[in-house]
Amino acid sequence: MALQLSQKEKQLLQDQQSHERVCIEKYQSYAQQATDSQLKQLFQSYAQQEQQHLSTINSILSGQVPSMNQGQQQRQQMQQSQQTGSIQATAGTSSTANQKDTTLCNDMLMTEKYVSGAYDTAIFEFADANVRQALNHIQKEEQQHGEGIYNYLNSKGAYNG
Repeated sequence: MALQLSQKEKQLLQDQQSHERVCIEKYQSYAQQATDSQLKQLFQSYAQQEQQHLSTINSILSGQVPSMNQGQQQRQQMQQSQQTGSIQATAGTSSTANQKDTTLCNDMLMTEKYVSGAYDTAIFEFADANVRQALNHIQKEEQQHGEGIYNYLNSKGAYNG
């Protein structure tokens, strides 16, 4: 049986669809602009995860409830990537971030805060528990992106909280 979405649920998903597209574009663009190879890798990884988020949103909009088993695997891969990033940050060749990389990170941190908050609102509006679970999973990954960016900035002495 196909998932039946209310008009409000559709609108919230369309908003999230737009947010994910912006995140993908920003992460891809910023990966090219970043000077630190570690930051480039982090942004490329997050762009791929944002693409997965967009696929999940598109799936829900088409009436399908996504399987969270695949999402769990993606989450584990991301956590491993972040742990590697933390190790690389402490062993990196440069102990400070340059201004351009710091600006890119601050913009993405602000973007992730906004997107995570939008997911928080959407989660409360959905009737289907499986959709809420899928959106909650995406929101947790958005928060992990923010944590990864914070960890990068902090490791470079560039987080000004």
